[in-house]
Amino acid sequence: MMHPLPEAFLNNMQALLGDEYPAFLRALDAPAALALRLNPKRHGPEAAAAPYIDGPVPWCREGRYLISQIQDRPGSSIAHAAGAFYLQEASAMASAAALDAMPGERVLDLCAAPGGKSTQIAVALDGRGLLVSNDPEPARAQALAGNLERMGVANAVVTCALPVRLAERWPERFDAILVDAPCSGEGMFRRDPTARDEWNPGAPKGCARRQAEILDQAARMVRPGGRLVYSTCTFNAVENEGSVLGFLDRHPDFVPEDFELPGVGPSHSGMLRLFPHRLRGDGHFVARLRRMGEGSPDKTSSIRPDRAVAAIVDALEHDVYRLDIVDGMSFSRQGEWLYARPLACPGLDGLRVINSGLCLARLGRNHIEPAHALAMAIDPDCARRRFELDETAARAWLRGEPVPCNGEKGWTLALYRDMPLGWGKVSDGMLKNHLPKGLRRC
Repeated sequence: MMHPLPEAFLNNMQALLGDEYPAFLRALDAPAALALRLNPKRHGPEAAAAPYIDGPVPWCREGRYLISQIQDRPGSSIAHAAGAFYLQEASAMASAAALDAMPGERVLDLCAAPGGKSTQIAVALDGRGLLVSNDPEPARAQALAGNLERMGVANAVVTCALPVRLAERWPERFDAILVDAPCSGEGMFRRDPTARDEWNPGAPKGCARRQAEILDQAARMVRPGGRLVYSTCTFNAVENEGSVLGFLDRHPDFVPEDFELPGVGPSHSGMLRLFPHRLRGDGHFVARLRRMGEGSPDKTSSIRPDRAVAAIVDALEHDVYRLDIVDGMSFSRQGEWLYARPLACPGLDGLRVINSGLCLARLGRNHIEPAHALAMAIDPDCARRRFELDETAARAWLRGEPVPCNGEKGWTLALYRDMPLGWGKVSDGMLKNHLPKGLRRC
């Protein structure tokens, strides 16, 4: 049984929607419109997701609605483990679509966990430029890093810091910033009954104060001429139009910038609302703002790897893969791990960093073990050795089991339908499983 809607919320919505109010109430009682986004980095993601999908999401090229009466859980599928798609509510795809990231840009997703919008931005960047994904909560930042890894994102850095710490370090460093702000969550009332119980009449004003603090720090990091997209999953005008107008009053160097999303329509004064009775999706609000002036982020100088690191990279390329994925990247060691990150990345010293780029390898005293992140990021055709698993073997692999394989000895990329599942090592007719224990299924 669905939890009752708060009376104060209903009064607000009736005043906001007028004649549309009855249709809005009916929409909140209807089943939620769940969706996923295909990962174009994978081979045949549409075919892999075909058992679950039911038509396109108009405002996101990779978005697909889920079948309403689905039997299997897409998140438990082999294709999901291989990063063929990301499960995400349809309206939540609107803010990254409005950001409209372009290949080569420096982009910051300031409140990024669990990673839906970051992985959507990564698709738009197409492996070029830089994505910094941040969340101040350590557990959420770890989940964010895991989702970026599963989707094969190679040009992202994951940080765990309060916005003020980043703003102190990175003034005017980004072409585009997304602030998907913490909010009162009214837009989730349809699919999350607990959100109804947690809401109270004072929540919007309290959230608006927090949103103002985050937006003010984000503004410091946008370069002149850059853009800032602000979004919430709530209906309340205090957190939506109110937060935007308050920001513009405090920051006269920013102006609204209109945009249009297919299936939603044009914005007004740079702001756009998504209502569940007007489209197939939950409640969402998106605003796009442009910082006046012209400029570009400071150039980041190239860092040449020392001889030891260069030798490790050469060894990986000779024995494990052949690729240019690390072209235009710098290298760093963090303990026993080797990372590559875009040269465009600003300095990370003094910040809590979850992933300082693409993890390439774990360095032992006498051996080099390729990282799982590398398996998920490279084009499978670039692996020196690869082995295709059938469905039975792939399920065994995801449980952490070895599988029979008579291939050449050495590090081998395990694949399912030409999509990566991780590294194994061939020995004695078996492909020994090196899938990280935290990713193995019971």
